[in-house]
Amino acid sequence: MSSDRSYGDYGGQYVPEALMPAIEELTDAYERYVLENEDGFVDEFRRELRDFGGRPTPLGHAAQLSARYDTEVYLKREDLLHGGAHKLNNALGQVLLAKYMGKERVVAETGAGQHGTATAMAAAHLDVPCEVYMGETDIARQRPNVFRMRINGAEVTPVTTGRGTLKEAISETMRDWATTVETTHYVIGSVVGPHPFPAMVRDFQALISEEAREQVTDRAGRLPDSVLACAGGGSNTMGTFHHFRDDADVDLYAVEAGGSSLSVDEAAGVAPNSASLSTGEEGVLHGARTKVLQDAHGQIMESHSVSAGLDYAGVGPELAHLVDAGRVEPVTVPDDAALEAFHRLSQTEGIIPALESAHALAYLEDHADDLGDLVVVTVSGRGDKDLETVIEETADRDLEVAPDLDVFREVGGGL
Repeated sequence: MSSDRSYGDYGGQYVPEALMPAIEELTDAYERYVLENEDGFVDEFRRELRDFGGRPTPLGHAAQLSARYDTEVYLKREDLLHGGAHKLNNALGQVLLAKYMGKERVVAETGAGQHGTATAMAAAHLDVPCEVYMGETDIARQRPNVFRMRINGAEVTPVTTGRGTLKEAISETMRDWATTVETTHYVIGSVVGPHPFPAMVRDFQALISEEAREQVTDRAGRLPDSVLACAGGGSNTMGTFHHFRDDADVDLYAVEAGGSSLSVDEAAGVAPNSASLSTGEEGVLHGARTKVLQDAHGQIMESHSVSAGLDYAGVGPELAHLVDAGRVEPVTVPDDAALEAFHRLSQTEGIIPALESAHALAYLEDHADDLGDLVVVTVSGRGDKDLETVIEETADRDLEVAPDLDVFREVGGGL
């Protein structure tokens, strides 16, 4: 674990003066409890993830995919964590930290709803009131997760500004935190924001690679040639990569959402993708300097992805630094390929992945020959939340592996 405040040219604490006392309080708590294990915090965190979360998650051999690509493929199954995604690792850690700090309430933002769901579950489990901010666009396309948050006792507050997606939800949550810092902790959902959030979220998520590194060595007798993870804000990515960083022979691929195009419509302020690592430029977003999608005047552009969880105009500062340093290779996958990969994994391995995870699996489809003889791919979450989106999007596209889903549209969605 590390307490780094910056990563090369990235990171920092770009926040209003009113938030600095809260940032300093959180930094002190992170260093005491997470880094130094004061009062046995880390021990309790790991016990909770074992007993409540179900860790360790398995590393499964994907026999059909391995035969298809003539490459040994192993899937790190974060979709089997309680709640259905890797998000519980960080949510449980931060809600527990809030209790250690004496906070009476937590707030969170969410895009695909997985972080909001995980925070609601953790808050209910640890008896902490919870409010989740979610863009109205994401509420419409992620209704099952909205229901799950509410049934766990969380208040879900719609955000109607901008496009109503993750960027706006983060901004609204920060405004709430700025006015309630004495009693509230902001459970940020990814490795973004001002220090110590990027380091702290990475540390909570690093259990993914800690387990995967040991598991693949036990199963295959060696380390993988390549490790793949989808990249939005980057919590799944950094969690998957962290314990492989010093293994120079292991290639690390951050798979971003290429959306409908990698081109940019600056006049309209729109990027038809969410590929900040591949096409973004240095800028400041939500309290940190990082790679962001911005126009020539430095204004943040609206991003796009068929996957709500990847639909964000920035990325974690540490991940941006690792790309600049040449340790992580950023790659992109378009919407159509991600949708095809969603169906392909479902049909070949009996695993319905989140659309976020499907991006990493889609890159494997077209580039397996370049990835070596042993590949680990993190399935960051399960695809239940995405079924309505997939039905609508698949019906409008001519995809090679998609089944006929028109019947679902004829009965009003079918879900």
